[in-house]
Amino acid sequence: MDHAPRKRLKRIENAGTARFLNFSCYKNRPLLDDDGFKQLVLDALAATRQSHDYDLWAFVIMPTHVHLLIWPRTPVAELLKSLKQSVARRAVRFAKMQDSNLLEQMVDPKGIHRFWQRGGGFDRNLWNPKATWQAIDYIHDNPVQAGLFSSPKDWEWSSAAYFIDRSQSPVELNLRSLPPRPQRY
Repeated sequence: MDHAPRKRLKRIENAGTARFLNFSCYKNRPLLDDDGFKQLVLDALAATRQSHDYDLWAFVIMPTHVHLLIWPRTPVAELLKSLKQSVARRAVRFAKMQDSNLLEQMVDPKGIHRFWQRGGGFDRNLWNPKATWQAIDYIHDNPVQAGLFSSPKDWEWSSAAYFIDRSQSPVELNLRSLPPRPQRY
């Protein structure tokens, strides 16, 4: 219900930990089903790397949400605000010019256009290599679990192909701080 008070996510900024982030489109609608909007997310990821200090380890852009695995050196809230606002402004502007049906999906009960679901999304600190690599596998398997493709490598809006066969990622990854994959987990 849109009238309920918004749940506040308490972000715990711990230096030296990876962050597993998930944020969703407004009302979990498939706004990212459009490849142009997926590209807006990729562009915003590239731009925020210029203004915020973080390593991007893994990502997937799904029709209704985004997963990121990062190694931040600045507050995550600032990074997410920058990334999400950039995408939202450009998506709403595009929808106003091109697609009234899409724009209608973004209107909340107060008449405000929203691309992203309100609130902080999901945010988890990852403390060890095992948890980190489990998150990478989870992120890359998301399109398979959603029935979009049979192999993570085939979903072009992900870093999976890079991890599988070193194919080029659609946005540059910075893996210098990524711990090696544990032998067994």
